[in-house]
Amino acid sequence: MTTQIKKRKKIVKNLKSKFRFVVLNDQTFEERFSLRLSPMNIIVFGGTIGLSLITITLYLIAFTPLREYIPGYSDVTMRRNLVSMTLRADSLTYKMSAQDRYIAHIMEVMNDNITSVRPQRDSLAAPLYDSIKKLTSSVDDSLLRMQIESGDRYELSSVKEKSFSSGIGSYSFFCPLKGAVTTKFNITQKHFGIDIVAGPNEVIKSVLDGTVLIANWTSETGYVIGVQHSNNLFTLYKHNSALLKSVGDYVKAGEVLAIIGNTGEYSSGPHLHLELWYNGSPVNPLDYMNF
Repeated sequence: MTTQIKKRKKIVKNLKSKFRFVVLNDQTFEERFSLRLSPMNIIVFGGTIGLSLITITLYLIAFTPLREYIPGYSDVTMRRNLVSMTLRADSLTYKMSAQDRYIAHIMEVMNDNITSVRPQRDSLAAPLYDSIKKLTSSVDDSLLRMQIESGDRYELSSVKEKSFSSGIGSYSFFCPLKGAVTTKFNITQKHFGIDIVAGPNEVIKSVLDGTVLIANWTSETGYVIGVQHSNNLFTLYKHNSALLKSVGDYVKAGEVLAIIGNTGEYSSGPHLHLELWYNGSPVNPLDYMNF
């Protein structure tokens, strides 16, 4: 035990022993440079340099394009293309599945092969209807019903008259996205809308009430959603990162449609490309909305 302690003390003493590193002129033996070192200093200095080299190497591999030249790492462009192709394949698979279901239902209708569904509905409906008690309405309830129905008819007719007799200037548009307009409407350059830049993951809202007519993916404009409004008004929202509504959905003004993104070949950064069409012609959204 004492021998081991002595060996350890000797090793520690040797590590702490000071040595002088001297650089001499070979002809005149003049001392040019000297450095006082110990084995412990050399170990610490070498370890620090080695750790620094490892850190720099890891940084270059992880955060710079140099990793493309290292075997085993794929090209960034290739990975981006693979992600885009995967999204397209997933979208095509979903559309093909929906088309197959639609064709299967059409074939069942054409072959009159829907009898298996009808007895189940009738068997469920019979006991439910038999258990319902017949209710008689009171005089007050009848008067209230007549008052509400007459009011509804009056309101619907007034809205209908207003929507068809007035132009686009009578609408109060909801701002779809608060941000900075970077590219304005220019019909001569075939830029039929405006580009709005905002923060990441900002939601895009419908400018008016309407029905979703388009909700798909294109290679040029990425995820696109279009809403048909009354009085021949149509709005188009391009370059989204995700769509939150489907074709046929009815949306209210201010309801969220999508998430801002940077999808499509024509996109150079996260933004919204908004187009406003009236009677089949593009109009400048800046004339009717404040961003």
